[in-house]
Amino acid sequence: MLLIEHSVLLMGITLFFGLLMAGAVGANDVANAMGTSVGANVLTLRQAVIVAGVFEALGALLASGQVSQTLSHGIIDISQFAHTPELLVLGMIASLIAAGAWLILATAFGWPVSTTHAIVGAVIGFAAIGLGIHHIHWQVVVNIALSWFVTPAIAALGAFLLFLSVQRGILAAPQPYRAILRYMPVYVFLVSMTISWVTLSQGLKPLGVFLSKEVIWSLSLVISVVFSVIGFYWMKRLLMCEKNVQLDAKIVNFKLLERAFGVLAVFTACAMAFAHGSNDTANAIGPMAAVYDLIQTGGQIKQATLLPFWLVVLGAIGVVLGLAIYGYRVIATIGVRITELTPSRGFAAQLSTAATVIICSGLGLPVSTTQILVGALLGVGLARGIGSINLRVVKNIVISWIITLPVSAVLSMLSYRLLVWGFK
Repeated sequence: MLLIEHSVLLMGITLFFGLLMAGAVGANDVANAMGTSVGANVLTLRQAVIVAGVFEALGALLASGQVSQTLSHGIIDISQFAHTPELLVLGMIASLIAAGAWLILATAFGWPVSTTHAIVGAVIGFAAIGLGIHHIHWQVVVNIALSWFVTPAIAALGAFLLFLSVQRGILAAPQPYRAILRYMPVYVFLVSMTISWVTLSQGLKPLGVFLSKEVIWSLSLVISVVFSVIGFYWMKRLLMCEKNVQLDAKIVNFKLLERAFGVLAVFTACAMAFAHGSNDTANAIGPMAAVYDLIQTGGQIKQATLLPFWLVVLGAIGVVLGLAIYGYRVIATIGVRITELTPSRGFAAQLSTAATVIICSGLGLPVSTTQILVGALLGVGLARGIGSINLRVVKNIVISWIITLPVSAVLSMLSYRLLVWGFK
């Protein structure tokens, strides 16, 4: 049997291309997530890599299980491989090769494409010729595809409303300093509540930890209140440490207010990295987990795969390395070219994006962080007027999204054929 005779070789190939895929996710998609912070001058590139390293790993470890299940088992009818599990292994390897190759090429040209599009298209590609299109779970694919259109709109609306609250509630308030102290705990609470609830309700399941709804809501509420209080005193200290600052002042230093929003933006950057780790690291981990499980069980098909801790760590390491080595190319597009960013604008876009991605991750939807973030940036831009948006850049980004899925599918078909021929 192929899985027994070549188990070491197959696992080695899987790990190599899985790590390459994780690096490509880091170079392209993590750059999307952190590009807002870098473009708004909230974080330097080096700081962004450090933040991404810590919180991507936490997101992948605590909240990536649901999405990994969707990618490794939800898109195709894996029961059809019961008598030929080696073909499923070769298909997952082909998916990693195809998606990784396309992402690396796109990153080389600075195109912020969707890694989710790439891996979903790749899985569909090998399944179409390995099983036939009638064995693809098209309802799951349709639900995923619908989320690609709906979630950017939700993120755009959220960012639009958030930035309006910043503009009218703080920047245009009679006493902006007091206004920011009043609004800031609310913003921190929203991010903390979103992360806490999804992590406790969904992210701990892969670790075998199940909590009741009452406990989840109570812990989430306590954690969020604590972070809100910490954020309030942090912000107040930042304002009071500045010379000649009067909290009741009507004429204020807007540069100082933007610095204050920089504090919030760092917080939301952490949330963005966590959100990305919880959702898009699964693009590399999902196929790797499926192959590992098949090899370990001698080809036994399961409807659920337990993610090994070391595999999650490997995926997180690959993502961070990809960002550090090659991510600067896409950061320039996201952080600078779509719309002019300041810390307050970047904060609104990041908060809306993080909340949308984390909630979708908890629901098991492998959504596109790229699309959600671009939607949020458009929402921020629209709050300032459509003239503030570089529509030409947006058009090029949308075109790159459209071609990603079919290109990945074709590359996956070719890779699958070559692998099947090579292991005959």
